[in-house]
Amino acid sequence: MTLDLHAADWLSLFGHYLMLSLLAVGGAITTTPDMHRYLVDERHWLTDPQFNASIAIAQAAPGPNVLFVALMGWMVGVNNGSMWWGLLGIVITMTGIMLPSAILTYMAAQWGHRNRDLRSVRAFKQGMSPITISILIATGWIMASGHSDPASDWILWLITLVSALIVWRTRMPLLWLLAVGAVLGWFLLA
Repeated sequence: MTLDLHAADWLSLFGHYLMLSLLAVGGAITTTPDMHRYLVDERHWLTDPQFNASIAIAQAAPGPNVLFVALMGWMVGVNNGSMWWGLLGIVITMTGIMLPSAILTYMAAQWGHRNRDLRSVRAFKQGMSPITISILIATGWIMASGHSDPASDWILWLITLVSALIVWRTRMPLLWLLAVGAVLGWFLLA
């Protein structure tokens, strides 16, 4: 895939990630449905496999959860023609996703700490939980439905359901689930 992005396209990408930063309640991963809509469906800057690979690679790698945003920026830039465009893509997407939320988080944490005993602050914290969970479910749905033949991928849906139940009902370390998923992927999908 070869793109021809202009300054307006890069500015649009930056603006979109600035906006997503303010919607990232529960982390940047919760905004992946809109990233998919924008990058894959609307702009056609990434393919479905590139989008899913960005998330999978970043989640498997050690380090912060938000690394998938850098990989998406990298892939958009590389699809534009070179490694240098890839570096620009990283800077644009990471700055866009980090800057507003970092500033807002700092200011809100200062205010919340000063007013932690207010009933409204406690109610806000409790009210945000279902929103975050529903956004994470939407993210899982986008990731799970990216396969070409959902009818034959019933085993993947079953593994996803079992994994979700294990995370919900136990305190099993997530790295163990990732290891089991890798082994199952190796034997079932190879």
